[in-house]
This record gives sequence, C-alpha cells and structure tokens, in this order.
Amino acid sequence: MAYATYDDRNAIEMESPWEDRDLPKTLYCLLSSTAQKHGARKAVTFQMFSDPKAPEETLTWSELHDQTCQAANLFRSLGVGENDVVAFLLPNATETVLTYLGGAVSGIVNPINPLLEAEQIGAILRETGAKVLVTLRAFPKTDVAQKAAEAVRLAPNVETVVEVDLLRYMTGLKKFIIPLIRPKVEVKHKAKVVDFRTELAKQPKTLAFEDSAGDRVAAYFHTGGTTGMPKVAQHRYSGIVYNAWLGARLLFREDDVQICPLPLFHVFATIVCLGASLGAGTQIVLPTPQGYRGDGVFDNFWKLVERYRVTFMIAVPTAMSALMQRKVDADISSLKLAFCGSSPLPVELYKRFEAAAGVTICEGYGLTEATCLVSINPPDGEKKIGSIGIPFPYSDVKILGHTAEGPYECAVDEIGEICVDSPGVYEGNTYTDMAKNNGLFHHDTYLRTGDLGRLDAGGYLWITGRAKDLIIRGGHNIDPAQIEDALSAHESVAFAAAIGQPDAHAGEVPCAYVELVSGADTSEEEIREFANARIHERAAHIKHLEILPELPKTAVGKTLKNELRKLAIGRVYGKALSDAGVSAKVEEVIEDKRRGLVARIEKSGDTDEDAVAKALGAYTRPWEWAE
Repeated sequence: MAYATYDDRNAIEMESPWEDRDLPKTLYCLLSSTAQKHGARKAVTFQMFSDPKAPEETLTWSELHDQTCQAANLFRSLGVGENDVVAFLLPNATETVLTYLGGAVSGIVNPINPLLEAEQIGAILRETGAKVLVTLRAFPKTDVAQKAAEAVRLAPNVETVVEVDLLRYMTGLKKFIIPLIRPKVEVKHKAKVVDFRTELAKQPKTLAFEDSAGDRVAAYFHTGGTTGMPKVAQHRYSGIVYNAWLGARLLFREDDVQICPLPLFHVFATIVCLGASLGAGTQIVLPTPQGYRGDGVFDNFWKLVERYRVTFMIAVPTAMSALMQRKVDADISSLKLAFCGSSPLPVELYKRFEAAAGVTICEGYGLTEATCLVSINPPDGEKKIGSIGIPFPYSDVKILGHTAEGPYECAVDEIGEICVDSPGVYEGNTYTDMAKNNGLFHHDTYLRTGDLGRLDAGGYLWITGRAKDLIIRGGHNIDPAQIEDALSAHESVAFAAAIGQPDAHAGEVPCAYVELVSGADTSEEEIREFANARIHERAAHIKHLEILPELPKTAVGKTLKNELRKLAIGRVYGKALSDAGVSAKVEEVIEDKRRGLVARIEKSGDTDEDAVAKALGAYTRPWEWAE
C-alpha cells in the first residue's frame, strides 16, 4: 500500500499489534532471510575513491551473509560472547559493514567516531568494557591508528586489536609506495594485534555457534559531538529490526539503489540506511571512506548517482547546501527521492535543492536514543516543507509540557517537548550509565528527546528547536530556528546557526554565525540587516553576526553549537576585560562536566584579580584562572 496520509499510518497499525508481526527476532535471522530471498542481487558496494570510473567492491547478499558469519565467528574465537563488546574505530569500508554486522551477531557492537580524541575514545572503550577493537592499520593521511593505540592504552580491558589495512583497495603505483611511507605508530598497550583479513579467511562461512534465542542488546551507540564525554545508548535487536521493517514496508524495494555517504559509526547510516537494505534487499552504495567528507565526493556526486543508477539519496542539510554549489552534471533520471535527516532543513535550502535537482525531499526525524526513526514526510503524500512529517507506524509521539505538578499533553500547535514511545525505545535502560536514565522518561514510557516541537491538526510533527538551545533573553524564550530560517533565506548563506551570547543585562542576546556559499561576496552587516528585517519578534533580532569559513560540524553535518558558544563567550568576556582596562585575557573556553562552558582567564604580571571578578561578575557563565 502507498504511504501517503495519517490514515495510511493508522491502517498499518490496525493490521496487528507490533508484537504479533511475524518478523525476525535477531539480526542474523534478518540477514539470513534477505540472503535467501535475494542471494545473487547486489547488497553492499564500496568505492575507495570518488572518481566515477574508480574501482569498486560489491558483495552480493549471499556473499555478505557468508562474510558476516566469518566475522561473527572471528569475534567469538576472540572470546566475545553475547554480553561482550566489539568496538570499531573505522572509516567506511567493506570491513566496517562486516564488523558492524558480525559484531552485533556475536556480541554487542560499539561503533566509535574516529573524529573523537584518544581520551574520549578510551573513555568509551572503558564505559562499554570493550573486549575487541577493530581499527585501521597505520595509513597515510589518517591518524586513526595512532588514536586507537593511545585509546587502547587508556582502556586495558581491550584484549585484542584487529587491524583493517586499506592497502588492499589501492591500485597502480600507490600500492607499492604506501608500504614505504606508512606512518609508524608507537604502541604502549598490551593488547594482542591481528590482521582482519588474515583472521577472517580462517573462519567458516556458516555460523559456528548458536544464534541468540531472541531479543537482546546488540549495539552501543555513543551520542554527542566531538567535545565532552559522549553518553552511550543501548540498542536491542527489536529496535534494529523495527527500523529495517520500516524501510522494507514503506520506502524501498529490492531493485532500488541507495547512495549513503554518511559515516557508519552513526545510527543514520547503520540502523536506518544499512538496516533498510537488510530489510528490503536494496543495494547500498558507500562512496569513499569519509563519505561526503571524502576528496571529490561533492564534485562527483551526480556522476556517482548516474553510475549506479541510484534511486534514493541519503543526505543531511550541510551536504545539500554543498551540492547546491555544484552543477547537476550527469543523468540523474533514476533518482526518485532524497531523504534528509540529522538536523532541521532550512526552508530556503529545501526549495533551492528541489529546483536545481528536480528531486523531491523527504525530511525525517530520528535520534540515537530511540534506535533512530521516529517520523517522515510521507513518500507518497503531502510533504509540508519545514515539517518532519508524520510519526511512523507504532511510533507514539506526544508533545508534553512541563508544570510543577508534572507533564501535560499539549494542544494542537502548542509547543512542548517531543516525547516518543516505539519498538526502538528501551524504556528505563536507554543509556549504559543507569544514572543518566533518571528523569529521561515521562510516565515511565515516553522518552524525552530534548527537542521542542508541535503537532499540527493534520498530525504532522514540527521541530521548533532544542530545549537546551533556547535563547533566554531577560526571561523571554527565543527559538533560534526563526533566526536561522531568516538567515538561510539570503542567497549568499550556505548554512547558519543562532545561539545566545552572554549579556550583562539580559543574560543572553541573539548571536549568529554563518557559512557562505562558494564565491559569495557580501558583508556581515548586510546579512544581519537582511535577516533582522525578516524576524518579526524584535527580541530575536541578531545583535552580533559573524561570517566563518566553515561552521563547526559533526561528521553527519550537525552544527556544533557549543563550539560557537565558546567563540561567543571568549569574544564577549575578552571585550569586557578590555573595556574595564583589566590586563588579562581569555585563554580558552572549556567544557566542564558539571559547570558547562567555563572561560579560563590568563593573568599578566599586574592583573588585579578583583577587577577581573568585577568585569565578569555581571555574566552568568563561570570563569576560572588558567594554570
């Protein structure tokens, strides 16, 4: 059936309760079922380089099944049981897919963002108690191996390091040169080190142990950006299968091809994109180890769509913005839809993309804590621009407000916190650190997302901001989305982010940072005036605007607003000290677990400490002396 309206959603739910659906209970059962149905069809394609004529490696569903069994057997041979953790610190590659699937079949798989610092990686390895780490062998132009070595030193629970060597993807002269220039890695840990492909080849192509009897925790995904200690969320087979079922039931068929240039350490790429392929038998294409960040991917993107006859493209707003700065220079007539997630898509960018590419965008919403998918603009129905669509079947979304007496359900179009219950929500056990689950649920059922939003009369969900991102000016709450939408309407603005900067009188005032489209020639003042003319709430008018070469972002395109807050705090506190004639400066702004963002002040020889305290005393953000 088509998925076009809220009635379609309800009709699917009326077919049967979720628990009564005849679906695979484990990831291995899901993969085995798909391999049995579509064995000879293409499953996973990886391309090392972005050139549309570059070599690629493709596994059929039968081959993916066999090699996943080998990977699972390998991890079991290394002492991994159902409750043990296989972590991986890898860019995208065929081996990354095998590690994700094999790790979840044999034990609990734990993807880790390679952009994190070694200390953070080590902290995650300790938090999860990882027994095995799969990572890169030292390779030119990447420090993943170096980070991994230091992280394992900090996490003595890791017993075995399994190395993936990207050399096997090299051809021609590079294959001979790389061994000569391969970086040296100082190893100070005691873990055993083995080669992925060598050990994989020793394993049988059928599962050498009994599959899990039923549902269990199968994956740990960390949340957050590249600063602070990420939280670790638990995912069960049931949530992974739910996402795969949604892809197969509502979105994809076995003859579809999706291109996914997103990192496989993220739920959007693994749980949603790879999961949808597992459910429907759809081919998934992974271009370059870095995905959208890979050399030449944006320049060659449309040619890659043509090469593989891609029907669905997976993107995030920052990627769409970058693609709009390139000409559509290939035959993309195979393309049916573009799926966009990770962060809200500005309305003007939505319009620009559809006009340039001639492709409809389905904007969706999900989060790591809910094993991802929550809602989508229905592929066959009305797509309300700026909305994140209607909740998926079996996803119960409520907008809850907060009072001293407890939560209440908001009226139509009333803004509150988006709260979710679904087969992907692990009630009371979302995070591995049980203390972090306190206060995370309303009525012990509805996961509090931290996102502000509303449901309209048609049942469409709208995100209006992050609860923690609200700009609070003199007690008045300002939604940063209205500022960002106004900025995004400017033809020179590629991406925009609004935050509250410290203010001595109002607590916070609106501040914005923008990234321009390539070749744009405009001023900060011109953009600020343009946006303010479109912001109807006077309190939300931008007080400071700054153009940056690039906004700080996560690997999947979310703006790192805390990094922007650090810039703002440093600038405001620095000016306050200068205006007060104090001989001190802001050395850096750090993120403290308990106090949040803290300005570190550097003394000079004659610094008057009382004068510093007086100059910064009117601001709410704390400060301390730099050592």
